[in-house]
Amino acid sequence: MATDTTTVEHADRSGLPDGLWRVDGRASNTFLVADGDGDDAALYLVDAGVPGDAGAIRAAVSNAGYDLGDVDGVLLTHYDYDHVGSLAELPELDCPVYAAEPDASFLDGTEKPGLWPHKALLQRVLGAFLDDPALPVERVADGDAVGSFTAYHTPGHGPGHLAWVSEARGVAFLGDLVREDDGALTASPWYISYDGSEVRDSVRSLDDRAPDFTTACVGHGDPISSDGREALASLAASLRE
Repeated sequence: MATDTTTVEHADRSGLPDGLWRVDGRASNTFLVADGDGDDAALYLVDAGVPGDAGAIRAAVSNAGYDLGDVDGVLLTHYDYDHVGSLAELPELDCPVYAAEPDASFLDGTEKPGLWPHKALLQRVLGAFLDDPALPVERVADGDAVGSFTAYHTPGHGPGHLAWVSEARGVAFLGDLVREDDGALTASPWYISYDGSEVRDSVRSLDDRAPDFTTACVGHGDPISSDGREALASLAASLRE
């Protein structure tokens, strides 16, 4: 059962709702979320930082009152060096990784990113420095649910990018579809994406389809702990102009 500590090393809950922790990673955000209340709540890790973040993840989980063996699944937003990097360094994990294709195949090594566009080539090069995690990879598609979280296919930054949204928990994990800048959401820039136009389409599509939520968690930048849904709607509106 999680403790109620709000300030712990490697785990930041400043302004975040109960049952949600942000891991202090080196290059990107990793999150831990309890999907429910009480001892029976499922526990999910969302993404896994860069290689070398395993210590911070392990400490955050421990300081939240859990063991890595308590984690019921990893909700992957997408395959990138800075989002899957520590999975192979966490042998205590004994759970599936939920990911969409083709990112799922990139992760388990059955397929490699292509040579084009530039982002695919970058994934291919950096992937050579990653070990395949010894974890089962469960393929999910748009609309599939894991616990109270629904997967929304939001390609553009990457072909298999997902946003994970739980209306029941009031939280959305938006990965690198967007990033936080000065309290607002901005679309993932073209130079770190497969297709900037598709990113913008995905932001608008997610705004059209996603339920209400309060907290928007992003891969880069600070979580928007209140009015997260409004921040997404504001960005989508600006992309419709």
